[in-house]
Amino acid sequence: MTRHNDLKPANDDGVFEVGAPLRTGRLDEILGFHLRMANVAIYQDYSAAMGDLGLTQKQFAVLELIAANPKVSQIDIANQLSMDRATMMALVNRLESRNLLERRPSSVDRRRQELLLTSAGIEILKQARNIQEQHELRFTSRFSAEELEHFINGLKRIYSDIVPGTGDID
Repeated sequence: MTRHNDLKPANDDGVFEVGAPLRTGRLDEILGFHLRMANVAIYQDYSAAMGDLGLTQKQFAVLELIAANPKVSQIDIANQLSMDRATMMALVNRLESRNLLERRPSSVDRRRQELLLTSAGIEILKQARNIQEQHELRFTSRFSAEELEHFINGLKRIYSDIVPGTGDID
């Protein structure tokens, strides 16, 4: 049976005042907690920055992947972003309804749907890239180039077993 004292965080001085900032207790030692808080900060800034374009982080990522890999399949993008097929299909449907991409049957395999950016998709991606650069700088500028490289490589080590092409991280 767990005793109340066993649950006290290491930084508990026994004094808590209503309205004061919460102590994080053992959360301060949990990597997932810090990743979540960083994700919240980045997500909120991104949402505010991209509000006028109406692009989510996932939609931006899909447009970038299509730009880098013309005629890529929905399945390949879903695998790269660790998304299930149904979510990917809904996301592609939204982008297609906005005339940002088009689906075509593959000339090699008729069961495969190839994705291409439309001219409107290319234009919105150009605008989004400019906004994304400023958004990114608000966070990357907090690190030196060397710190940022180490930080990104460390993050890649965390997800290397679920994302294709990230397995050999030093």
